[in-house]
Amino acid sequence: MNRRRLIGLLCLLTAVVLMGSCAKKVPTLNLLVWEGYADPSFVQAFEEANHCKVSASYMGSSDELVAKLRGGSSGNYDVISPSSDVATSIATAGLVAPLDLAKIPSYGQLSLQLTSLPLVRTNSKIYGVPFMWGPDPIIYDTTVFAQPPDSWNVMWDPKFKGKVSVWDDLSTIYMAAQVLGYDKPDPTQLFNLSDEQLEAVKKKLLELKPNVRKMWASGGELTNLFQNHEVVVAMGWPLNTADLKKVNFPVGETIPRENTTGWIDHLMITAGSENKELAYKFLEYMIEAKTQKLVTDKTHYVPANPQAGQFMSAEEVKALHLDDVESYQKRLYFWQNVPRRAKYNEIWNEVKAAQ
Repeated sequence: MNRRRLIGLLCLLTAVVLMGSCAKKVPTLNLLVWEGYADPSFVQAFEEANHCKVSASYMGSSDELVAKLRGGSSGNYDVISPSSDVATSIATAGLVAPLDLAKIPSYGQLSLQLTSLPLVRTNSKIYGVPFMWGPDPIIYDTTVFAQPPDSWNVMWDPKFKGKVSVWDDLSTIYMAAQVLGYDKPDPTQLFNLSDEQLEAVKKKLLELKPNVRKMWASGGELTNLFQNHEVVVAMGWPLNTADLKKVNFPVGETIPRENTTGWIDHLMITAGSENKELAYKFLEYMIEAKTQKLVTDKTHYVPANPQAGQFMSAEEVKALHLDDVESYQKRLYFWQNVPRRAKYNEIWNEVKAAQ
């Protein structure tokens, strides 16, 4: 009897081992994206529908994304969300795979104003799908400002010494260039500044440093600076405004008279991804109208799929400028490829290092 029990136990253990070895490993889709683009409010449904795990890492700037991809980490990620300032260079460098649009049925629903741009096209191939877009606005504490600041010059106002924050990103160079008028008459000059113009921008930003409490590196960091009353005005993201409103912080957001730069974020599949089919499913899911609505709930960015508006209230549609996209976009100078990006970064690093 003991021998029979032993044999039975061995058979049971063998069966368990065999079943375990045959069990499918849950696939993981690895993302390197901007904050807010992998929130459980919309990612969880994708995980459940596709029996997978979505693991997200977040970037603080376009240059951080490029550095990681060029540093040999591209194989660690399946999907990335580059903005319009680096999307072209990432595509031409072969860091991402060309897309088969037949696997992304909702692509045809995306705004023609976005898909017609040459940002992610090279050699007649498309390397990314527009996902979200928006501005780099002025964000301010409404208890300090009775009226919205109407100019970027507010950042230099001496009465806000130590109470200003700017993004640790080339966007701050663009902003200073706007204050100096280098976007007139051609806004694309912001992305093609001469050495002389960059030196003037550096001088202008050095004059700003006494007012800067901190240069923020992540959206969450800027939100905390406002909540802790360390800053009262900043260049930020609509995500900051949305997050601060959720905790009832008295926050306002505005585009000043000089206008502002803006961005178009794209979803791309890395060339080294070993989960390309799952990545395609993720891209399709993320640009579907219902998902786009959920992403705007989290980020307050403008969806690339205008059909998301059918799931919104009239107030939400107006707040996201979906009722008059053309007029709103005229106030935004969408980031473009910066041919001399290394020189811009050199100037920015000199500004940061200065005491």
